[in-house]
Amino acid sequence: MKSWTEAWKRLRGELEDAETLIEMAHEAGDEATFKEAAELMRKTQGGLEDLEFRNMLGGEDDARNALLVIHAGAGGTESMDWAGMLLRMYQRWIEEHGFQMKEIDYQAGDMAGIKSATYEVIGEYAYGYLKAEVGVHRMVRLSPFDANERRHTSFASVFVYPEIEDDVEIEINPADLRIDTYRASGAGGQHVNKTDSAVRITHLPTGIVVASQAERSQYRNRDTAFKMLRARLYQAQKQAEQERLNEIEAGKRDIAWGSQIRSYVFHPYKLVKDLRTGIETSNTVAVMDGEIDPFIRGYLMAQHQIQK
Repeated sequence: MKSWTEAWKRLRGELEDAETLIEMAHEAGDEATFKEAAELMRKTQGGLEDLEFRNMLGGEDDARNALLVIHAGAGGTESMDWAGMLLRMYQRWIEEHGFQMKEIDYQAGDMAGIKSATYEVIGEYAYGYLKAEVGVHRMVRLSPFDANERRHTSFASVFVYPEIEDDVEIEINPADLRIDTYRASGAGGQHVNKTDSAVRITHLPTGIVVASQAERSQYRNRDTAFKMLRARLYQAQKQAEQERLNEIEAGKRDIAWGSQIRSYVFHPYKLVKDLRTGIETSNTVAVMDGEIDPFIRGYLMAQHQIQK
């Protein structure tokens, strides 16, 4: 509650400062002071819009950290490269918003990009924002891997789960688990491929598979994998409850190659379009550099209106 009241007091103070500057500018006929007041007003307006938007993120899990999972789709090197491009896009967005990113699992592609990657995104409302990215992302471009320079369509899926606290009760029967250890893979180093420190856990009743290889010790990787499993089971439990109540939000379909949420076209024209909201831009370079806020805000605002 203190974070809300302090933010409101700061905005109110900025508004009062702007009003004082306007009065001073009128008295002195000073154009420079008018411009300073106008700039402060724009800053205050932006802060108020951010606060109002944050107010929409009132879901039970919205304020939590997030687990971001990216998988390459069918299509070999093309899709792996596309999944790697998506990962870079999210890394830029996360950095721009002051969140932290911690690698949990990383499976490099055979020639380029990634097969899959899992990251913990740490920061207030990380899940609330990133949940808008769940779905299949489709790219169309001239392939740099095709000697004939033909146009290719590639797919990658994005999953986002809220990171749950240890005090949330999720029952896990040890008999329902298969735990495998294997050698970590990565860019290199003394630790890589020398010890069976990586851990993969399969939850047999649901088929959920989680893995961690980022830590040096098998114990810590096991702990991280269990943390991910609890988050996945928690999300599955919530989804089951929503299905029973017939209150699944529009667009929250199971991830399948038909459930595309966004299309990224780099050839024969440039266009990124969100298929859920119709929001689009031709500035593909900016989008791939992490400027995805219009898509996130548009989707979350649309969902807020549906819920109302």
